[in-house]
Amino acid sequence: MDKMSISKIIDHTLLKADSTKEMIEKLCKEAAEYKFASVCINPCYVSLAAELLKDSEVKVCTVIGFPLGASTKEVKAFETENAIKNGADEVDMVINVGALKNKNYDYVREDIKAVVDAASGKALTKVIIETCLLTDEEKVIACKLSKEAGADFVKTSTGFSTGGATAADIKLMRETVGENMGVKASGGVRSTEDAISVIEAGASRIGASASISICEGTESNSTY
Repeated sequence: MDKMSISKIIDHTLLKADSTKEMIEKLCKEAAEYKFASVCINPCYVSLAAELLKDSEVKVCTVIGFPLGASTKEVKAFETENAIKNGADEVDMVINVGALKNKNYDYVREDIKAVVDAASGKALTKVIIETCLLTDEEKVIACKLSKEAGADFVKTSTGFSTGGATAADIKLMRETVGENMGVKASGGVRSTEDAISVIEAGASRIGASASISICEGTESNSTY
């Protein structure tokens, strides 16, 4: 897969707490130039990004229940509705990891479904399962619950926990959800080689702040 093809599946990401308006403007300009799939930003910047990218094919992606996933399903649904109203095309929601570990699977499924229903027909839903906190068995369960709830993608990581995407996790997630659901690798994809590794393992989307380094084959010390 060549570098320009890779650019088309990258969510160009900036989710740091200290992100400024100028940083978001730069991110959007880069996304339009490199033709990235989307920009992935915090909800407060959705309306700005939507305005900046309105004449491009770049989508606006935002995060829900981020980064802990511990807000209630009602709050996540409201966040989703608000984000879409402000111009979001895609939403990446974090599951309730504690509920999964408690084996409260109905709760997890309903939590995801609340966001899926709020976004239905208006935005893609990606489910962040935070793989670094889960056993392989829990990763499989989280993927199955996401599929049952009607989500469009499963996603490895927030980039704010103890680890990011690995090829092994992507392979497991792809095997679990099958070929018709998206799998997004996020966190720690910093080079062209990293990107190719997760794509070969089954990723159909990549979340990265090192997007330009990935496309140009240069080094990045980015953490996301």
